Amino acid sequence: MQARAPNGACLEQLVKMAIPTFRAAARECPRTQPGRPPQFQDWQIGVLILVAVLNRRKSKSAQYHFLDERRTQLMQWLGMVNFPVRSTYFIRYRHAYPFLQLAVRLQGRRAIAKGVAQPAVVAVDKSLVGAKGCPWYRNRGRPIQPPPPGVDRQAGWGRSKHDGWVWGYSYETVVTAPGRGAGFPLLASAAPANLSEYHSFKDKIPQLPPETRHVLADGGYDSNGYQEAIEYDDKGRPTGCHFLCPMVRRGAKPKVGCYPQRGRRGLLLKRRKARLKYLQSALGQRLYKRRSKTIEPFHDWLKNSFELTDRVWHRGLQNNQTQLMAAIAAYQLLVLYNYKKGKRNAQIQAILDRL
Repeated sequence: MQARAPNGACLEQLVKMAIPTFRAAARECPRTQPGRPPQFQDWQIGVLILVAVLNRRKSKSAQYHFLDERRTQLMQWLGMVNFPVRSTYFIRYRHAYPFLQLAVRLQGRRAIAKGVAQPAVVAVDKSLVGAKGCPWYRNRGRPIQPPPPGVDRQAGWGRSKHDGWVWGYSYETVVTAPGRGAGFPLLASAAPANLSEYHSFKDKIPQLPPETRHVLADGGYDSNGYQEAIEYDDKGRPTGCHFLCPMVRRGAKPKVGCYPQRGRRGLLLKRRKARLKYLQSALGQRLYKRRSKTIEPFHDWLKNSFELTDRVWHRGLQNNQTQLMAAIAAYQLLVLYNYKKGKRNAQIQAILDRL
């Protein structure tokens, strides 16, 4: 019996839409560790987590209770002979982050192939979410000992213009930035809030779609290394892709253009000045305006839809990495479902409320 919502949205349809992508993710990252193969495949556990997050069960106990009540349907949809016990689900949940991160990337490719996402212009940004419990404050640069009761020790301090200082976690997304319409997440990662953009974005650059021609970022991503990786290949030849990012003067360094143009430093300076010129051009300014109209609304929609405005769902880095990736994968799936039903928008709240 299908679990249909009053508006026609069907949990079975969402599960069946997710299965091909999750199977493909399992094929791309097969298990190579020694020992007996697991009874439940990664893609099966991934879909179970997706279903629980879609229904916004915030604790792992509540998630398992929700899934266990629907075990007959889920076992039939996923081709499972048995259903995982509570301890198995909890353990696999903690280690599902790399698989779900790959599933997000593959679902982004699927959206591009179906014409749902236009990857010519993309924007990258990091957003902060508070941790459960009280913050772990510092005294003279060191965490107060002993830590306050209930503090999540695996979180970190991060700062943004929108949220200020936050003790918690962060997620970073690469979202399409079309001229019209909502952005679609293509790549994502999650980490403690103190992880710098200098380290979080570098692994995503090789994974950018080949159709991408402009990458939009805020001043926190200002880096010669990022520009080199995006705009030039290994042999120093232009790739045809442009990195649009405001330049930030740090410390006592002179302004752009004040260094002598000699050697490697001169080459980087020349390329940096060319990037600044392109950003300040009419085309660059017009493209850069898309950033605030796409990725920042995406953060609001994701947090409001999955109740992440105030704090994360769990304690611990691995648990929250899994949940954040599952929420982004669920967002992708709901947008794809909307398009399948002929709705060219990202208004997913009505589907979530009726699941």
